[in-house]
Amino acid sequence: MTASFSHLFYPFQSVETAQKLLKASYQKQQIEQYEQKSYHNSYSFIYYVEHGLTYLQQANSTPTSIKPVLMFYGMVQLIKACLLTVDPSYPESTSVLAHGVSTRKRKKQSYEFIQDEVKVQKNGLFSHFSDKMFHVKQTEGTKYSMRDLLFSIPELETTIKITKNKAPFLFVGKVTDEFVKVPLTILDDYKMTKDRFVQYFIKQAHYNLDSATDKYLQFKRVENPVANVNYSPLLYNHQKDTLYIPRRKEQLTFFPEILSHYLLLYNLSMICRYETEWWGELLHTFNSSDLSLINELLDVASLKIPYYLHGYLLNTLGIDREA
Repeated sequence: MTASFSHLFYPFQSVETAQKLLKASYQKQQIEQYEQKSYHNSYSFIYYVEHGLTYLQQANSTPTSIKPVLMFYGMVQLIKACLLTVDPSYPESTSVLAHGVSTRKRKKQSYEFIQDEVKVQKNGLFSHFSDKMFHVKQTEGTKYSMRDLLFSIPELETTIKITKNKAPFLFVGKVTDEFVKVPLTILDDYKMTKDRFVQYFIKQAHYNLDSATDKYLQFKRVENPVANVNYSPLLYNHQKDTLYIPRRKEQLTFFPEILSHYLLLYNLSMICRYETEWWGELLHTFNSSDLSLINELLDVASLKIPYYLHGYLLNTLGIDREA
């Protein structure tokens, strides 16, 4: 993680600010004894932030061979800090301490990371923070493929096109634009009529139809996406400050990107630790195009993880991030 993101968390490393943040959140949720609980949790909050930043800072200067492990645990610590703003009893039981997802057994021959998947477990951190922080319920046994997760990160667009010959999303506008323009070519991807797509898009996203041409549908946003810490169900490119629509209709659903990074880095961290032979061959033989996607993912995640989680804390305080 670059130093430019480290300084964003400096205000949250004092007891006074931590307690202010927690108190504001607990009051808003009408939690009993909010004053006492905000003070009690302020030190835990600070230590989670400090620990998370340390992991991410070390990951920035460590070899790729162990970087996913440091990044994953750095993200976990920052997530725990965010969790304290909505769950003053965290961790209330040991069931929420596990990762909350599992990897399948891998075949040693012809294994490809992009074809792999992870499965949601009944209990654990993933389901807990997904529900508490974003109100996204996870179902035990749900599987997420690495392909779908990677193909939902717009910064990987060029690498995906070059290595996989795929274009999994379409540009619709800048974050600061009042409107998004969805190309009508999306109708072929979604296998929908224009009217059916309009209904579907309005239902899934926070936009209303404004106008239509023979090339695109123009939608006007209902809420300010700059104040939205997720941008979902649209996809956000942090480097360009632009928005995209997924070309698979199943992916046009509210799924904050931080969840994707959690699942991707969890799997990569497990591979680092337990699939050392495959991981070593990937890094040193250059036989798979997976390496290009993994390297770029790590670069993107090092910026977007603190960006999203910092935005979450600002949102808790009712502060809009600048565009």
